Amino acid sequence: MTEKPIDILKKVRSIAIVGISKNAEKDSYAVMRFLIESGYEVYPVNPNYKNEFIHGIKCSACLKDIDENIDMVDIFRKKEFVYDITKEAIDINAKVLWTQLDIICIDSMNLATNAGLDVVMNKCPRIELINNS
Repeated sequence: MTEKPIDILKKVRSIAIVGISKNAEKDSYAVMRFLIESGYEVYPVNPNYKNEFIHGIKCSACLKDIDENIDMVDIFRKKEFVYDITKEAIDINAKVLWTQLDIICIDSMNLATNAGLDVVMNKCPRIELINNS
């Protein structure tokens, strides 16, 4: 990663949140709401909620099911799932791979970086936006 996370967030418009939860007490739910309120186009991704609505937006089962261009993939999944999600992010031509707090996968970072994606790991976009506003 050469750019600061906040600079990356200033460039992206569309964000897919992989591992979204419908539970209002979960961080992914709050982060999605915050990103929507901050003006981003946000797309929830979780096969358990396929075709259900979260914050009024239809949930997709996987990244490839989203019909829009996605700038950033924000991952709320355990480390062991990050590599496969990274491959999907590359396949859909995402520009940024972002993993949430406490999620670090060096193999995924290398894969994404080699494919030309900006990578941010172990950070929350909501915290970055709040701390830099």
